[in-house]
Amino acid sequence: MPCVKESLNKRSVGTMYEQVAKNYLLKQGYQILCSNYRCKLGEIDLIAKKEEYIVFIEVKYRKNNQYGYPREAVNYFKQQRIKRVAQFYLKCYMRYESKCRFDVIEILSQTITHLENVF
Repeated sequence: MPCVKESLNKRSVGTMYEQVAKNYLLKQGYQILCSNYRCKLGEIDLIAKKEEYIVFIEVKYRKNNQYGYPREAVNYFKQQRIKRVAQFYLKCYMRYESKCRFDVIEILSQTITHLENVF
C-alpha cells in the first residue's frame, strides 16, 4: 500500500486509495465498470460487477481511527446521495434489470475491509 505524505491534498490521497481499492477488487474477481462516476446528482467512487450484481462502492480512508472508523463517514445523507446517483447510472447505462448492491471499502492505515451490502 502506498505511503501517504503530509503534503498530498485530500483529493490526491483519495485518488490514491481508490486505486488501492480498485486493485483489491480486481484481485477478488470484480470487473470494474467505472471509476469516479459523476453526474449532476453526485459521485460514486467505483462501480463494479461481480456475478449478477452491479456493485456501487464508496471508498473511505483514514490513517487512524482517532475520529472514528472510515465507514462512519458514509452516513444516512451520503447513502441517499449514492442511491440517487446509482439510480441515474442504471437508467442511463443498464439496458436490462440488474441486481444491485452498495458496498463500502474502508482503508484504515494499511488494512482494507470490504463491507458488502451495507445499505
